[in-house]
Amino acid sequence: MLRHVLAQNRSTVGDVSKLLITSSQSKSIPRLYHEKVIDHYENPRNVGSLNKNDKDVGTGLVGAPACGDVMKLQVKVDEFGRIIDARFKTFGCGSAIASSSLATELIMGKTLDEALEIKNTFIAKELSLPPVKLHCSMLAEDAIKAAINNYRVKKQPTNEQSSVTEKQNN
Repeated sequence: MLRHVLAQNRSTVGDVSKLLITSSQSKSIPRLYHEKVIDHYENPRNVGSLNKNDKDVGTGLVGAPACGDVMKLQVKVDEFGRIIDARFKTFGCGSAIASSSLATELIMGKTLDEALEIKNTFIAKELSLPPVKLHCSMLAEDAIKAAINNYRVKKQPTNEQSSVTEKQNN
């Protein structure tokens, strides 16, 4: 949708970033996204995938049925329990992509427990998300939790893995 809006207005305004960021210059053009969302959308950080079969990689896959957004976030953890790499792939709106991108930046270099302390409210505030887009930041928080949980399950001895999986499925 963002690209469609950008394409529609490109011929009338010229500089698309001014169109969306400084809407106060033109009362007829609404402000659609905050400049931080646009930055992460147009220049997403850490897009891609890690090898999900790597024992040091945890993968979280979450979705929001109401809007159709799907977010995959992966973390690579070193021997000291610190996140040394993070990647994401998101199918969704600009706010979902921006939330994913920011989440990967926030968790890099943190321990697993520190990363779990990152809340959707912080992501939403950093990106200045409007209330209607808060679910995007919630997806990012859920994806962080899911990736760390997957990593921890992979690190457990085989007997413990099957009992944890059984508990999750019940």
